[in-house]
Amino acid sequence: MNTLFVLLDGMEDDPNPLLDGKKPYEVADMPFMYEKAKHKMYTTGRGYTQLFLNEFFTGHPPEISRAVLEALGLGLDISGNRTAYRLSPAEIKDGMIHWSYHAHLFCDRLMSVMNRNLCILEDYDPKIRFFLNGRAVLTMECDDVPDLPSPPVDAPFKEIPGDLGRFVMAVAEEMGGITDYPWGCGKLGRQHPPFKCLGNKMMAVSDSPTALGVAASLGYDINLIDRVEDRFHVAKKALRSGNVFLHIDEVDEYSHQKDHCKKIEILERTDRLMKEHFEDTERIVYFVDHGTSCITGEHIIMDVPLWTSIDTGIPEGELVPLNRVIPRIMEKR
Repeated sequence: MNTLFVLLDGMEDDPNPLLDGKKPYEVADMPFMYEKAKHKMYTTGRGYTQLFLNEFFTGHPPEISRAVLEALGLGLDISGNRTAYRLSPAEIKDGMIHWSYHAHLFCDRLMSVMNRNLCILEDYDPKIRFFLNGRAVLTMECDDVPDLPSPPVDAPFKEIPGDLGRFVMAVAEEMGGITDYPWGCGKLGRQHPPFKCLGNKMMAVSDSPTALGVAASLGYDINLIDRVEDRFHVAKKALRSGNVFLHIDEVDEYSHQKDHCKKIEILERTDRLMKEHFEDTERIVYFVDHGTSCITGEHIIMDVPLWTSIDTGIPEGELVPLNRVIPRIMEKR
């Protein structure tokens, strides 16, 4: 019998004074999840999705950088001497990097300007793929792996070396300080195998190359789908032939935007879609990778919900070590 793993990315949160001190998920109307996932435990969150997922599925922290995983998720070549760079919309202003989570307002122009300036990197055979709201992954024949600040917390500006720095700043000059700033850079490294109890067949369904890249690095099938509703159709079909990892990235995205109303709405919409497509599914695992605050817009490292329809025998409310979640659940297969 196959298992559906549902990641509600960043569902945990801070208590919100606009919600009478409750968290958005505590206010959201999600009757299907609360009724279906009767067995409620916790596990330990991690600072980023790829850190959590790698340990969740393999029992080990990753040895592959965020940019490389996302390159795999987007189908970019990362073999040989190629280096991957994750690019995120940001404004360089007053000596600071201000990460943007409202890039939908300017992402079309940003992508156009970046493509126009890509000639700066032509000696390195650059390949670039854009995804949600102007985010991108760039791969090049290059040895530079700079250690640069990462989102979501704004940080002092750090100069980027070489022609990559020239490219980033040329875009910023043309865009009035807005650019795609690199971070999470790296080369292809070693991946740990997934837990044997997961079997060889799984489909990952997400709009995020981060989640898809982790799945691809483990040898699983991946399907990049932007619309939430479309993900559920694909996931339902895939569950007939293997396990499925279904990722709801929007929960995290709206938290970064500090919009608790959107966060509540996407949680409620997810619950309705789960009932529509998976009411008869026996094995469902809901899990959360970290908190994301609708107050600060930042990630929160904390213990996170792990709720399932599977009677694991684990006591209610127990904290299950992240590297033992899958074995504890799948041994009841």
